[in-house]
Amino acid sequence: MNTTTLSADALKKLYNTAYWLAIFTIVYNLTEGIISTIMGYEDETLALFGFGVDSFIEMISGIGIAVMVTRIRRHPDSATGEFEKAALKVTGYSFYALTAGLVISACISIYTGHRPETTFWGVVISSFSIVVMLVLIRGKLKAGRGLNSRAIIADANCTKVCIYMSLVLLSASLVYELTGVGYVDAFGTLGLAWFCYKEGKECFEDPEHDHEH
Repeated sequence: MNTTTLSADALKKLYNTAYWLAIFTIVYNLTEGIISTIMGYEDETLALFGFGVDSFIEMISGIGIAVMVTRIRRHPDSATGEFEKAALKVTGYSFYALTAGLVISACISIYTGHRPETTFWGVVISSFSIVVMLVLIRGKLKAGRGLNSRAIIADANCTKVCIYMSLVLLSASLVYELTGVGYVDAFGTLGLAWFCYKEGKECFEDPEHDHEH
């Protein structure tokens, strides 16, 4: 990571921003995951339940970034390359886990022809999530680009996937509420799974980091 053009104060501010965005990501996704899985279970909505599980995976990516930033702040004179690589691996594996979860959920939904009792809470939760994630992405990308940190940018991409998932959940929930068609979310979810796989793969294939600030 090359941050030689940044002053010490600017560098500290960016790292603080990245850290608190990661903390917010952890807390928000933990809350969203608990609510979504409970409501999805009660309403027998696989899409909403799977969305909740995916929120926990996004939380794992946030934890990876928080740990990375904490270690860099505690050891400011050390090379940050290894810290970045570790955080990238956490995000990459999170994407792979997300891919598996999406594929399994979609296949179960298609195989069983399952129909939820209602998708009302899917509409509510996904709509709120889209707004929150848009704000998070903007902050993460600003911090990631300022620090030239591929790990933080990868985490922002993980958040971007959550927006796509929210849009799929919102669309599927609305379509089901209006028409009763039950398969639309499953096919959209499979498309998201491919996108998640590609993002995860990029976390492991990107060029080596610079090992100096």
